[in-house]
Amino acid sequence: MIIGVSERRGEAEPARPGAYATPLPLAPGSVLPVNGLRILPEVADALAAGRPVVALESTIIAHGLPRPDNLRIAREIEGRVRAAGAVPATIAIVHGRPSIGLDAETLEFVAGSREVLKAGIRDLAPVTARGGHAATTVGATAHLAHQAGIRVFATGGLGGVHRQARESWDESADLIALTGCGLTVVCSGVKSILDVGATLERLESLNVTVLGFGTHAFPGFYLADSGHRLEWRVDTADEVADVVRAHEALGLGRTAVVVANPVPRGDQMDPDLHDRVLGRALAALADGGVRGKAVTPFLLEFFHRETRGASLAANVALILGNADLAARIARALTIT
Repeated sequence: MIIGVSERRGEAEPARPGAYATPLPLAPGSVLPVNGLRILPEVADALAAGRPVVALESTIIAHGLPRPDNLRIAREIEGRVRAAGAVPATIAIVHGRPSIGLDAETLEFVAGSREVLKAGIRDLAPVTARGGHAATTVGATAHLAHQAGIRVFATGGLGGVHRQARESWDESADLIALTGCGLTVVCSGVKSILDVGATLERLESLNVTVLGFGTHAFPGFYLADSGHRLEWRVDTADEVADVVRAHEALGLGRTAVVVANPVPRGDQMDPDLHDRVLGRALAALADGGVRGKAVTPFLLEFFHRETRGASLAANVALILGNADLAARIARALTIT
């Protein structure tokens, strides 16, 4: 236990002795959030020993999946990482402390509390300074994972360039975050609400390497193929590890390598159903004036409701597959 759920924000009782490790030493010039990192002992021990660790975001738990399924699915995601031979490190901010790995009670709190905000990188300092609770987006998770020395991160889908970006300048901060986190990020492409072509162009401009896992087709989150082609394909975790090692040896280690892992075709949404619901979702977004970081939770809830759970099944299948692949890549990277 690291928190008292009934406590007032910012007045956390001290963790029990040994509950969390001291933040790992960082390279000269690295900057920690104001209160430092709280690292679960299992995660700290694995990092210190060079064993495989996989970072996991918490926004999908607190804001992306319906309650009460979200807690069960969060446990399944961590279980899939363990089954593939790595240690899961779900990341969130609890009582103003960036936490790398969550114990059972804290995971339940993040999944169940209405006080848990959604935090991108720009929100980390205010949430931390005010002793708040927040689930971390892809970008914020990647940043904190990199600070802790984690090399591999599994998520569902990246943020990207929105369809009306020419007028709104609406582009996910995830993309810029990929230029400074130095992680291998396993995902199933980007949400279909986005401008996929523009997102891929932006990733190219940012010099982010994108690899298709077992495919040259860039995934479309709920769909295995977004209709956009990738130049580079890898077929095994060992091949990914080879690319990552070359990436680092060439001095590119500050920029992420994205591994685009499609949802299995047997688990994807029916494409016709997807397109119909997407059209209605776009109209609902416009009518409701939904923007910024509220878009993804709105989209996921809309798809879940309008597809009667078909989108949730695809979402769960893809994140479990990504967790498994990320663990295998993390293992491959520990082999010298």
